[in-house]
Amino acid sequence: MKVVLFCGGLGLRLREYSENVPKPMVPVGYRPIVWHMMKYYAHYGHRDFILCLGYQADVIKNYFLNYNECVSNDFVLSNGGRDLKLLSSDIDSWSITFVDTGIDSNIGQRLVAVKDYLKDQPVFMANYSDNVTDAPLPAMVEHFERQNKVASFISVKPPQSFHVVESDDDSAVKQIRPASQCGLRINGGYFILKQSIFDYIREGDELVVEPFQRLIDINQLTTYRHDGFWAGMDTFKEKQMLDEMHARGTAPWQVWRTPGKSRQARVG
Repeated sequence: MKVVLFCGGLGLRLREYSENVPKPMVPVGYRPIVWHMMKYYAHYGHRDFILCLGYQADVIKNYFLNYNECVSNDFVLSNGGRDLKLLSSDIDSWSITFVDTGIDSNIGQRLVAVKDYLKDQPVFMANYSDNVTDAPLPAMVEHFERQNKVASFISVKPPQSFHVVESDDDSAVKQIRPASQCGLRINGGYFILKQSIFDYIREGDELVVEPFQRLIDINQLTTYRHDGFWAGMDTFKEKQMLDEMHARGTAPWQVWRTPGKSRQARVG
C-alpha cells in the first residue's frame, strides 16, 4: 500500500529551524522527523512513498539523493578506511516518489496533485509529516476494512499542556481541566483512504474540512481511537521532548526497535 506524506508546509511555529530547512527535515536525533515516520510505515511493510513537496523541496530531494546509511546503521570499516561494509540498512527497500505540489497548496490540493501516482491503489495511506505514534498500523488497517468506509484517521487525546476552560456569561471561570481528561479527541492524521476519496474533493478544498464533512453527511468517515503515544512537532518545546525521548532510548514511535511489535500488516 502506497503512503502519501505531505511535506510542503512552512512550519512557521518552528522558526528556529524552518528558516533554514523545511519542517519535515527538522531532526529528531540523527534523522529528520519525516524519516522517523517513513521508518514506522516501512516496519509494517509499506515502503512505497510519495512525498508531496513544496517549501524548500530541494532540501528534501538532496537529503535523500545524498543519503548516508552509516549515520543510523552499524558498519565495519577496514583496509585503512577504503572498504566499508554495512551491517544493516534503512532505505534500500524503499521507493520514494518526489512530487512538487506547490508552495501554497493545502493538504487536499496536494493530495489531488499526486492522484495520477495512486491510480493502481484501491486503498492507500496518507499523513502529515510532523507527527509520530506507536499506534498499531495492522489493527488500524483491519479496522478500516471492517468499517468499509471511504476514509479513516486516528483520533488521539490532546496534549497534557492544553486545558479546557468553562466559564459563565459574565466570563467568570467555573472550571479548568486538562484537555486530556475531558473526553476530547483531536485528529492525529494517519489517514487510510479509498481511491474514491477523490470524488469528494473540490478545487481549493482542505482534506479534513469540506471533503470530510461530505463523508460525514453520508456516514463514510470512520476513526480509530488510539490511547497510546502520539506527538506532533509544532513547536521547539515539542521537538525538545522528542529529542530527549530519542536520546534516552524511550521513543515509543520507534516500533522498529521494540521487541514484539509485529512487522506484518494486512493491506487488503
